[in-house]
Amino acid sequence: MKPMGRDPRILSLAAEVAVSPEQNVPVILLKLKEIINNTPFGSSELKKVKQDIYCYDLIQYCLLVLSQDCSRIQGGWTTISQLTQILSHCCVGLEPGEDAEEFYNELLPSAVENFLVLGRQLQTCFINAAKGEEKDALLHFFEIVTDSLFWLLGGHVQLIQNVLRSDHFLHLLQTDNVQVGSTVMTMLQNILQINSGDLLRIEVKTLHSILDEVVFKLLSTPSPVIRSTATRLLLLMAKSHQEILILLRLSACYKGLRSLLNKQEPGTEFSQELRQLIGLLSPKVYQEVEEQKLHQAACLIQAYWKGFQTRKRLKKLPSAVITLQRSFRSKRTKMLLKLSRQKEEEDCRLQLQLQRQRAMRLSRELRLSMLEIVHPGQVEKHNREIEEKSALIIQKHWRGYRERKNFRQQRPSLVEYKAAVTLQRATLKFLAKCRKKKKLFSPWRGLRELTDARRVELKQQVDDYIRRHPGSEVSDVISRELHSQAQERLQHYFMGRALEERAQQHREALMARISTNIEQLMKAPSLKEAEGKEPELFLSRSRPVAAKAKQAHLTTLKHIQAPWWKKLGEEARDEIDVPKDELSIELGTLFIGGTKPP
Repeated sequence: MKPMGRDPRILSLAAEVAVSPEQNVPVILLKLKEIINNTPFGSSELKKVKQDIYCYDLIQYCLLVLSQDCSRIQGGWTTISQLTQILSHCCVGLEPGEDAEEFYNELLPSAVENFLVLGRQLQTCFINAAKGEEKDALLHFFEIVTDSLFWLLGGHVQLIQNVLRSDHFLHLLQTDNVQVGSTVMTMLQNILQINSGDLLRIEVKTLHSILDEVVFKLLSTPSPVIRSTATRLLLLMAKSHQEILILLRLSACYKGLRSLLNKQEPGTEFSQELRQLIGLLSPKVYQEVEEQKLHQAACLIQAYWKGFQTRKRLKKLPSAVITLQRSFRSKRTKMLLKLSRQKEEEDCRLQLQLQRQRAMRLSRELRLSMLEIVHPGQVEKHNREIEEKSALIIQKHWRGYRERKNFRQQRPSLVEYKAAVTLQRATLKFLAKCRKKKKLFSPWRGLRELTDARRVELKQQVDDYIRRHPGSEVSDVISRELHSQAQERLQHYFMGRALEERAQQHREALMARISTNIEQLMKAPSLKEAEGKEPELFLSRSRPVAAKAKQAHLTTLKHIQAPWWKKLGEEARDEIDVPKDELSIELGTLFIGGTKPP
């Protein structure tokens, strides 16, 4: 990670560390404390300073110094304790950026382990120290190291599991010294107040070891300070986790713990915490804990069941959501359409109003202009004519309005009339169908017998028809002649049809060729843009066509190049005579230009 804006103090300190000998590095690193203390707490400047310290690997230098033997470090435990404070303050609130994985997975666990190792070393030196002043100084350094460790854990809660699983921490907790043990248990109590859930994530063996040590210190240590701290710690663990309370109540390792706690001195400072702990270990409280556990289990089952029902409903939700969205969008579209129509109507109304105003203004201007043109004696006549025209227009509009009004009033009666006509038509059709069915399905009554008068009448009609339409009688000879004529005409038709088909094919081929030539001419480039063999594509193989084209071309050129006074009186269609010697051209040299397609 490269720093964006470099702090000159950090830059000079990093350069000094790089060129200084190894024994002077710890003393130089102590200057970081002054830089951190002079920067306002919680400000962005402090974050920038911490990033610069990390970028220049000064935190790694601090870790290397803390991992060395304290006897080789200049300043001894004083320097080491101050370096722990610097390291913890630099790591809390630091944003590593690109090196986050290395920072969280390697650097922080290594720092926690070094703090615990330093705590064990200070514990050993404190126990072996003979003088009281030396012990007080070592205890002060031990408290600084534990405070630094607690500050680091407060900024990075995920490191609490590393502390609880460490063998060094367990050794620190198992000390017989009152002051060291009290400090370690106080730190453990503060850690559990930050995040007590990590206590159940460690191994069962490690958890039993911690509980055994706390219970041992509570029951066996004569010091009231240790007993009070152990009581508060054990009470916090029991209140935070029901599993630990059940373990203390039912486990064979802690059988008789309640009776031993009842034998403690009642007048001590921690008697209230002790009574609370005894109350938690009582059977009644245990029963309440079991009921609470069953209640939580029932709540968990209900939560799973409700979750299943909710997910089941959510699977059906998309169709409902789609329907809701469709209705909302249709409603929104209708609203937008309504608004647009209102806007269009308003625009039309304004445009009509403007048109009317313009028309009125124009009419007034025309009237004024007409008054200026008209002779003063004709003004009265002109005004009368305008009044008559205006009256006619008003009457026309009034009659139109009256007729439209009457039509709107008569529209219901017209609708009723059309409905009545439709009903009558349908009724008549229905009655006709019924009569037709009645006739079809009526029984057979037989034919009526003809009377003599009816027979005479019918015979008279037949005779009249035969007399009006006499039949033509043709002999066999005439029929054969008609047949032979029909055969000859049919043969002549079939022979001519083949010739017509060939002529039609020839005409179609010529039409296709003409359309191809026209298309080629339309797409041809101009004379200026013609290149290569493009002119050869438009050569004509017909001598008359080439001669006529050359003549037309020369005529156009002469007409264009002629002076203007020669064109006077000429029409565009007049042709100019060209000598025949100028028409002598070679076939294959005619080029007809066109326009280049876009």
